[in-house]
Amino acid sequence: MSVSSASLSETTSESALESLADASAEADEHNYRLTGFWKAVIVTLTVAGIMLTMNQVFFWNLFDVAVLTNAFLYMLTACFVPIVFIVQPLRKVSSRRAEGRRPNELMQEATAGERPGVPWYDVVLMLAFMGCALFFAFHGVDIAEFGWAFVAPISATIVSYVFWALIVEVLRRTAGWVVAALAVLVSLYPLVAGELPIGFLQGITYDFNTLAQIHAMGTESILGLPLQTAGSVLVGFLLFGVVLQHTGGADFFHDLSLSLFGRYRGGSAKVAITSSAAMGMMSGSAVSNVLTTGPMTIPAMIKSGFSPKTAGAVEATASSGGSITPPIMGTAAFLMVSFVGVPYTQIIVAAAIPAFLYYLGIFLQVDGYAAKRGLKGTRKDLLPKFIASLVSGWPYISALGLLTAMLFFAGSESQVPFWVVGLLLVIALAKPSLKFGIIEFRDMMLDAGKTLAQIIGIIAGVGLILGGLSATGVALSLSRDLVALVGENVILILIAGAIACFVLGMGLTISAAYVFLAIVMAPALTALGVDPIAAHLFVIYWASVSYITPPVGLAAFAAAGISKASPMATCFEAMRLGAVKYVVPFGFALNPALVAQGDAAEIIVSTLFSIIAVTAIACSFSGWLVIIETRLSRLQRVLLAAAGFLLFLPESGYRVIATAVIAGACALALFTKRSKRSGLPEPDAEASEVPTSIHS
Repeated sequence: MSVSSASLSETTSESALESLADASAEADEHNYRLTGFWKAVIVTLTVAGIMLTMNQVFFWNLFDVAVLTNAFLYMLTACFVPIVFIVQPLRKVSSRRAEGRRPNELMQEATAGERPGVPWYDVVLMLAFMGCALFFAFHGVDIAEFGWAFVAPISATIVSYVFWALIVEVLRRTAGWVVAALAVLVSLYPLVAGELPIGFLQGITYDFNTLAQIHAMGTESILGLPLQTAGSVLVGFLLFGVVLQHTGGADFFHDLSLSLFGRYRGGSAKVAITSSAAMGMMSGSAVSNVLTTGPMTIPAMIKSGFSPKTAGAVEATASSGGSITPPIMGTAAFLMVSFVGVPYTQIIVAAAIPAFLYYLGIFLQVDGYAAKRGLKGTRKDLLPKFIASLVSGWPYISALGLLTAMLFFAGSESQVPFWVVGLLLVIALAKPSLKFGIIEFRDMMLDAGKTLAQIIGIIAGVGLILGGLSATGVALSLSRDLVALVGENVILILIAGAIACFVLGMGLTISAAYVFLAIVMAPALTALGVDPIAAHLFVIYWASVSYITPPVGLAAFAAAGISKASPMATCFEAMRLGAVKYVVPFGFALNPALVAQGDAAEIIVSTLFSIIAVTAIACSFSGWLVIIETRLSRLQRVLLAAAGFLLFLPESGYRVIATAVIAGACALALFTKRSKRSGLPEPDAEASEVPTSIHS
């Protein structure tokens, strides 16, 4: 689909929302499994799961029944996990065959030869899972009071085996073979932990029956911290993101981005960055972000003069920031709540500065790219008016503002998103320009159900990794041995951690990689004096860089499928644009003021130096010096990059040296520009009718 910036700007909120709904309906139509009956089943399970969660977080105790935490978690999985068996087929199209193809084409191939509806074997698996989960929920008191995790009746033990196996299958369908295989290996590891010849891997050994009981009924495996966090916090925030999109939020943020940046050079790319950042706050998922905004932004960038490779890279890099963008970050950020033991509001504050630096780096590189090639923006009269966009989008701004304010001032952060969701639904029903009836509500619940099912399925499966390491006691020894191995050198352990996060991030979801490394790597970092929040954010940042880094680069590959560029070339271009993401984690690990851990003066000073650092690095990679508006020589680019890296360090001596180097490089660039008496490159002569930069 080829769409210009101008045509995008002329799209109304209602028509864009209808297009999004039509695309979702088209995908559902080609998913032959989702007949009317099964759509009704998904909506029913989703509504039941949401009401169950609200009953728990609002302490309603409906029917005068107080539900134990373990029983609640079992019932939560009974509501959402069966949706995986409904939506996800037994087999998937291979990634090689999937490259560059539309989701509905892949769904057609995956369901080829099947009758409409869910196959009988998936119905059996779905009912078996619901039966196991409800069995454990019914016996929640017995599990807690009589210690069934270690000594259980034979019936509970048999159900434990079935529950364990089904969770692995759910994980395979939602996260892939690699994650499922790792979960199986680590979950079976306690069977041989005492027999291994490697010292740091030796731990407590369990027999098979006890291990099955621990995984199914213990509090540190499937029902561990990740699933507890999902039940208490994650469901509400994911629901908020889905509702915000389905009530017109996605289109509003795109129109607002057009009104702000569309008229400047490289405006189509700047719109892509800001709209993808806004979408990232709603979805927290890089690939879904690309697939949602990419069909609009990538053709617009190509039409305005960006190469297909760069257009795809811009979208992939901006979208991969979703997992680090407050106030609704990726799943891993919510898991931090339990692992670090701090309120989610503290994580939002900590992540704000690094997220701003990340997008600033992309923005400045795009500006440099456009300046070097003389790319113009869209005429102002073809763009949405800023004030009009703000006025029409007041419900979405109010929703985000209310969400953020209530997180800081309300008594329970788990209740906040449900209040805001209720407000959004009331506005959607009352707003004349927005069509929101029974069909739209059904589609929204379908989307929410599929989203929650996938996330909860992954989290429950990833709990097996946590359970295997926790049961043996190896988790503590691994971090201790890691500290001893690097000789208590912070730089070495940060480098080792970055490599480990990157390698695991290539094969695992960010959530799975985070859970594993939060047990092994984060304690080692904190043992060497790294701030706990900085340590856990470091893990999330480096686990997420695999989205834009070869050989995997899922977000870049998805964007390349839309731009029709080489996937590997798009990956390498995305690496350049996202260079800040590789540097910022080291900066806040060594200087916790960048994650708002310190006094106000220190945070402000560190942030200002970091902005200068990111500007220097971005100019170095783009080859264009903003403000002075001139090309950079290779020597100047090297000097700016080196000084930018140094500026992230908290030591004042490094800051003085780096600032002097940057000032010298800028002075040299200004002198060179004046001596040559040549301002902008030749193509820019045609761009006099539009502002030359965002600073104009």
